[in-house]
Amino acid sequence: MNTSEHINEIATALARAQGEMGGALKDSANPFFKSKYADLASVWDACRGPLSKNGLAIVQSPSADGTRVTVDTLLTHVSGQWMRGAVSVNAKEDSPQAVGSAITYLRRYALQSFAGVAPEDDDAEAAHGRGTTNGQAKQPTPQTVAPPPKGYVDWLDDLRGAADEGTDRLQKAWKDSKADYRSYLTTTTPKVWESIKAHAAKVSEPVSA
Repeated sequence: MNTSEHINEIATALARAQGEMGGALKDSANPFFKSKYADLASVWDACRGPLSKNGLAIVQSPSADGTRVTVDTLLTHVSGQWMRGAVSVNAKEDSPQAVGSAITYLRRYALQSFAGVAPEDDDAEAAHGRGTTNGQAKQPTPQTVAPPPKGYVDWLDDLRGAADEGTDRLQKAWKDSKADYRSYLTTTTPKVWESIKAHAAKVSEPVSA
């Protein structure tokens, strides 16, 4: 990480902002790992207000060289002081969709790190099997589900990345997807598909003045 010559004011402001931040709600599901994660919108929801209130702003600048994707994150303060860092990852291919998914992934984790936001699981008890009766762990009901088509997991990741860009981008990605991928998602985990569409709709909502 690089910083301005002095960071006393930005550090003080960030400490105040972090004291006002809540956790980022894990409202996006990963059915394959039976877990939830906080998407980019949830992280911003957790930190945008406190950062702005304390004179702080975050600017993220993505770049790509083939499959090598980098996101540069700059935390600035009204005093002119700043903190800066970059993080990189290799996208699975150099297609716009794969690169866009990698950018969203890096933005989310860099934002969490700079703002100091911790993901907050809204269903932690159930996720760890602690939704219990009389102290006994509730056992999952066995289910038989056909394995996903080859490449499905990567496709679903890309679909979530498209949703991070709004409904129009998601609809195009859906239209361009393989029929067997779409069929598997809608028949085996329809709630996941509904969640992805809901997130895209949320991203596409106009920002209130």
